[in-house]
Amino acid sequence: MTEPAHRPPAEDFDPTRSQHPDDVHAMYEHLREHCPLGYSSAYGGHWALSRYEDVKAAASDPRTFISSVRAVVPSDPRGLRRPPLNYDAPDHTPFRRALDRTLQRQRVARLEGPLAGHAERELEPLLARGGGDVAQEYGARFPAWVTVEWLNLSHDTAPVLAEHATRWVNAWRDEDAAAVNEHSEHMYRIARDLVAAREREPLPVERDPASSLLAERPNGQPLDREQIVGALRQSLVVGMVAPPILLGSICAHLSADRELQQRLRSHPELLPDAVEEFLRLYTPYRGFARTVSTEQTLHGRTIRPGEPVTLSYASANRDATVFDDPDTFRLGRPNIHEHLAFGRGRHRCAGMPLARLGLLVSLRTLLARTRHFAISGEVEGARMPEVGVVSSPVRLTPAG
Repeated sequence: MTEPAHRPPAEDFDPTRSQHPDDVHAMYEHLREHCPLGYSSAYGGHWALSRYEDVKAAASDPRTFISSVRAVVPSDPRGLRRPPLNYDAPDHTPFRRALDRTLQRQRVARLEGPLAGHAERELEPLLARGGGDVAQEYGARFPAWVTVEWLNLSHDTAPVLAEHATRWVNAWRDEDAAAVNEHSEHMYRIARDLVAAREREPLPVERDPASSLLAERPNGQPLDREQIVGALRQSLVVGMVAPPILLGSICAHLSADRELQQRLRSHPELLPDAVEEFLRLYTPYRGFARTVSTEQTLHGRTIRPGEPVTLSYASANRDATVFDDPDTFRLGRPNIHEHLAFGRGRHRCAGMPLARLGLLVSLRTLLARTRHFAISGEVEGARMPEVGVVSSPVRLTPAG
């Protein structure tokens, strides 16, 4: 995309300058205070909303802030669009309805037992070695099991998905179209095989996303088969992006705060509340984007249709006008459920019940199976469209 013809004369921020999480959050703090609608020439040019109320309002107004033009900055280098993330209503609605049907509380709760067993197995190699990269190993492999269990895929799919999803994400961040395409095709094959299997033998729609999508009949007609494949292909990867960053960031935090680490280990009943505060504090998304359907003026600046606007959820969740002492972990915040870690509105993360469960199970297992863990090397920060720790080497002391 070319730079907007009427862009501001000067760049307000550079999201490529430093990827260290502290530097990224300092950048957004400056934007919140001095330039709440900032502009960067990076990635073809884009705006950034940084204040909580602005981000929340934009995410809650899908008629003005649409998803069908640009949904992420940087975007897929091949320009592909998949439902439901890249669709607006009414096209978005049947895909979202079909996926939501399979994410009800009782169905998600039944996955906790199997996922606990997968977490134990995936952590074991790190325990045996006395450490490893908790983000790129445990944090990248365990989420594949969350996706496999939700989609009712065969268990031998999990390591294949973990490998190709990780490589696809890295290629996306590097804007390497050839590598993105190579690893995407592996996941497309999984999605096509899944659709073919459910066409032959459908499962109950309440517990199987592919069967649920195949059963949808908007206006009395089935969904386009290739769009169903695209929706499942998107489902294969969306749950693989955030968990490694979140777990890496949490491990870095708990390595620095040993008292909190031990408190959560000794009192696992505190973990659900801790997970919510970690989600707020270490929200990994800063590049989810919209474009405007009509010209909009905010904070004295004008956004024109076609110009990407990032909704910086990570920045919004550290807005001091909403969250007191926002850079501090505070267990039991009275307004913690106002955080925007999963977005808001029509495009709020469909998989948030799974994401919460997966983070809870992975962190609970890590704490239960260790007496102590600590960062043992350089951590690596995430590039756009995320923020946080993507590589987190740790030394683990197994529980007795």
